[in-house]
Amino acid sequence: MLDLAKKMLSARTGQTHIFSVGQAGYIIKSSSGQLLAIDLYLSECVERVEGNKGFKRLLPRILEPAAVRFDAVICTHPHLDHFDVDSVPEMMGGGTKLLCSAGCVRLVKQLRLEYYKSDIIYVSPGSYETVGDFDIKFVNCDHGTGAPDAVGVVVEVDGKTIYETGDTCLRTDSQDEVEKPLDVLIAPINGAYGNLDEEECAVLAELLAPGVTIPCHYGMFAAHHGDVGRFYDIMTERELPFLLMGQGEQYTL
Repeated sequence: MLDLAKKMLSARTGQTHIFSVGQAGYIIKSSSGQLLAIDLYLSECVERVEGNKGFKRLLPRILEPAAVRFDAVICTHPHLDHFDVDSVPEMMGGGTKLLCSAGCVRLVKQLRLEYYKSDIIYVSPGSYETVGDFDIKFVNCDHGTGAPDAVGVVVEVDGKTIYETGDTCLRTDSQDEVEKPLDVLIAPINGAYGNLDEEECAVLAELLAPGVTIPCHYGMFAAHHGDVGRFYDIMTERELPFLLMGQGEQYTL
């Protein structure tokens, strides 16, 4: 199953591609071939650290962390399915930028990543960074007291705008940070640990009116829940555009 790297590298230049890696992990490939990773979970570190059978990995590993060189890696907060402590160190080097929330500093020190300190940028809502083809704005999200530093990500690339909400509950008061038109909305549907559920994701889609909504944060762990069938029914009934991406699937904008 470790064939995603080949698929990414062979994706046609001149177009913008999004690849689903599972959980809340996505890779954006720009039209010139640059790669941006968001919240990749590539290992089994959550179960190893948590010791909880509810966090057993249920989706296959489809990418080795060192299989490709990313121009930038984003970790929206320090939960281990978003800052993969077994994989982030292998993704560093070769000029790769690590953009992570302020609360990730403990993990950076724990993993001795200060060696790459010139390539590590701590971000918070309102931060704005440009890495190669990617203009990246970090926005508010609300993941509760367990990760008060968590951020959402708005990526502008090739004239397109992609909003990955990060782990968040429904906060309609902060959506003015996301400019329209919006080409892609990626948001959780699991409804656990302070995240949007299927209905709330649909409400957010109605508010932001993206070209397409891609649900995430389901299928990886039993403890996280998330009913993609219910999401399908809600979005279909409301006639909202959406895309269910299988793990490893490619979406070309």
